[in-house]
Amino acid sequence: MFDPVIAPSGTLLGLLQRGRGDGTLHALAAPRAEALAALNHCVLHDPRQDWQVENRSLYYARLYLDLHGGLEEIEAHLFGAEDILDTEESRTGLALAVLGHLAAYGRGDALVLLRRYATTGANWAWALDELALRDDDSALRGLAAPILARFPATPEGDAELAAAVRDAFEPRPWRLWAEDQRDTIGGRVRAAREQGSFDRWQRQLRPTGPRPGWSVQAVFEWAQEGLDRGSPLHVPAARCLTAVAGPDDRSLIVEAARGGPDGARCAALHYLAEARDPAVLDLIEAAAAGDSRTVAEAAVAAFERMCGDEAVDRARGWVHRPDALGASAAGVLACRGDARDAGLVLGALREAVRADGPDAPSLYALVDGTGRLGVGCAAPVLRHIYRETASSQLRGRTARALAATDPSFPTGFAVECLWDCEETTREIAALHAETGDVRVAERLRRLAADPAEEDEVQTAVRSRIGPDLPAI
Repeated sequence: MFDPVIAPSGTLLGLLQRGRGDGTLHALAAPRAEALAALNHCVLHDPRQDWQVENRSLYYARLYLDLHGGLEEIEAHLFGAEDILDTEESRTGLALAVLGHLAAYGRGDALVLLRRYATTGANWAWALDELALRDDDSALRGLAAPILARFPATPEGDAELAAAVRDAFEPRPWRLWAEDQRDTIGGRVRAAREQGSFDRWQRQLRPTGPRPGWSVQAVFEWAQEGLDRGSPLHVPAARCLTAVAGPDDRSLIVEAARGGPDGARCAALHYLAEARDPAVLDLIEAAAAGDSRTVAEAAVAAFERMCGDEAVDRARGWVHRPDALGASAAGVLACRGDARDAGLVLGALREAVRADGPDAPSLYALVDGTGRLGVGCAAPVLRHIYRETASSQLRGRTARALAATDPSFPTGFAVECLWDCEETTREIAALHAETGDVRVAERLRRLAADPAEEDEVQTAVRSRIGPDLPAI
């Protein structure tokens, strides 16, 4: 689920997988059967790089509406045998979210599927959350018995029920069921809510896990113990050092950062970076070139957290390094550099695309930096990233950078961005798209009238409605 195969950007499937606005426009112009096949493939095989961050559900739901698409493929996906074998919520989450939006648009068949899946499916909690936002009280009350039947009336079942109530994203169904007068429904839910609250109170009162002693050496030992267990504690250990270290401890901390055990060295580097110690940049450079990958990664992370002119000045010297510290330095210049760093940021952007492709993690900061610094000659490589990246989050940030650097953006990519899957990208488009295009005027009206659209997008849309775009 987390390594999707993405089709080329010039194909209908590739456009829809990326959530690009051109995906919707091409789907509406394509033969309906072909468009629905591509749409169903996207919904049943989640194409997102990070399904917990990127948006697709509203984008796909709107296309189902425009194509008058049936839900037979989604039904088969939800209720097939694989639902028993693969219970990961990432397998069905996108399909359930699409059904939720369709239900909000008045599709009764989507509502029926959600109710049915909530009573029988493995990812029932997600379906119940979708229903909590869209279904009426009577229908939700009717789901109480079959859902509570999932939890046997045993100590283990009651504990699982308490955890389900405590962790529910949308509490509305559980509140309705708690009002039921039957002990098998209302009594169990009320008891589960009380147990969940008690469990939460206990966790807050008795935090678990090891805690360091109150000395610099004890903190270093705690950081090393965590690293030995496979649980890096560099950052919390650095915070502990802030609480316990005094001026007399500086030499001990610097020595640990220079050559101590890996756990202590990582914690010391983070502490010294946070304190903006004058020796830390040299220590970071030495650590990044050392043999320990753990220490090198911690040194780079510590540098990225630094603020101040001295870090930016050092970044200008490190930006040409061919290692992780060089890439980090480019990101620092993109985020905190000034106009003289525009050429360095542009060079790093081009090199990142050439070496690592349009989905490189380092591109996020570099793309933002080209927009912040107004690097106009970056527009060609930004357009390439926009077209090719599989990440809708990166594409949205690229659109923002293009709005600041590319004079053709209002009549070009901004138009298709009005149909993009990310609300932040649609907001950028609403602010910049050239309203002389008849497609833009009609799309702005539709976004302004759509109850499912985000408030920020609608605010941006309404800011563009003027004499040449009649009020809605």
